Amino acid sequence: MPRGIFVTGTGTNVGKTVVSAALMARYRAEAPLRYWKPIQTGFEQDDDSAEVARLAGAGRGFTHRQDEIFNCGVRLPRPVSPHLAARLAGTRITVRSLVEHLDGDEETRWIVEGAGGVLVPINERETMADLMGALDLPVLVTARSTLGTINHTLMTIEALRRRMLRVAGVVMVGEPNDENRLAIEKYGAVEVVGQMPRFDPLTPETIERWVAAEFDRSGVLFVGCLR
Repeated sequence: MPRGIFVTGTGTNVGKTVVSAALMARYRAEAPLRYWKPIQTGFEQDDDSAEVARLAGAGRGFTHRQDEIFNCGVRLPRPVSPHLAARLAGTRITVRSLVEHLDGDEETRWIVEGAGGVLVPINERETMADLMGALDLPVLVTARSTLGTINHTLMTIEALRRRMLRVAGVVMVGEPNDENRLAIEKYGAVEVVGQMPRFDPLTPETIERWVAAEFDRSGVLFVGCLR
């Protein structure tokens, strides 16, 4: 089975791609990392693989940068749920077909970014949680820091644990909110491994400065998921 971290969110557009880039920047010196986005919808407007390559520093002198981005998988034009985007494109996504991309690679530590949240449907009966289960990777939850995040984050954690998926931690994105962080840690029995601001500008340099100072300072993600 592959090793690494699966990055999910409490919803769409919460910051999963930036968190994935932060993981690459934080741990690329410690382990042979590769980023993978198995399903990308709205591909005509967004390319998360290209954005991670940019934010994680690929293209700035890393000799191994081409290997850091595993640009295989399903790419669909409509910016909707994977099951609907596939249907509109006249195709069908299955967990099995996605997992086959990783067969035989036991050295790489994967940073896998999901599409939307845990229960987003992939086809008429499989969801993103089924892909997480098939890959058997610990899950890092990306959540907003604002009002409503306690409920959304705790529901996401509960959905993961009911499916026997291990929660690696939570990253909160937005204006730091220590009360929300403490509530998530207490009621979710999970560590918030970072409170990531909305970077302005969003550049490789701002990502690097933040990860060096603030992200997973205890190293729990490396010890528990990537080593």
